Amino acid sequence: MTESAWESFAAARDALRQSIERLEQELPDLQALQQAQASLRSRPYTVETPIVYNSALDRIEPDSTIRCILVADNPGRYEQMAVNRAYLVGPSGKRVERFFSHELGIDLRKEVLILNKCPIHSARTAGLRELSVRGGPALQKALVESQRQMAQILVRMAQALAPVPVWIIGYSEMKKGGIFESFTATLCGMSDFLDQVLLFRHFSLNQFTMDLKHQSIPGESVQETLERIGSAYRKRLALVCTGFTSASSPDHTRQD
Repeated sequence: MTESAWESFAAARDALRQSIERLEQELPDLQALQQAQASLRSRPYTVETPIVYNSALDRIEPDSTIRCILVADNPGRYEQMAVNRAYLVGPSGKRVERFFSHELGIDLRKEVLILNKCPIHSARTAGLRELSVRGGPALQKALVESQRQMAQILVRMAQALAPVPVWIIGYSEMKKGGIFESFTATLCGMSDFLDQVLLFRHFSLNQFTMDLKHQSIPGESVQETLERIGSAYRKRLALVCTGFTSASSPDHTRQD
């Protein structure tokens, strides 16, 4: 990384850490709400980290080689554990790690910068909607604002590390009225950046692998197939972006 690239990345990382620290202070009741959710699951667990900063980002140094930026949904059961406090370390993360290693020759833990659409924990993404209802206006505002900030941090880090490719996995809730509406609306306001992004299905339940196999064309390399699939899903997102207007989401395109 050049000196200027490192400084830009480090500043974005600091901004992310600080934004999560502010959220923790603003949402003192969040952990109790999350614990209530976790206790009702078939395999109850203890909520240890209500809002997760990806500690793996702190291992990135000026001489690190970053070959891809990967954006998942939000921290799940394994990601919020105090021993981890990192993104994509659960079962889906293991699938991602194997794919990147076997198919792309990329070490996920050393050569990929991992972000989320939202830093707030829930065992399943759908749980964010339930938390929003139970948490009232304060949590609803935090879910919107945290996603906006995550999108802005993504853009800042991608610009610092350019021309590193950006993958977003999981797009079903990236729509108006979806769980990740704020994240999506923010990116929709940055069309030049969005043109560089590749979208894919989730790695959970082998959706990504099955989709890749189904859409593969004989004679085409894995990288070529990924580029074609990711670009096609990006075009679908572009249609979603037409549903967002400056009148309905005035704050989504603002850059801090």
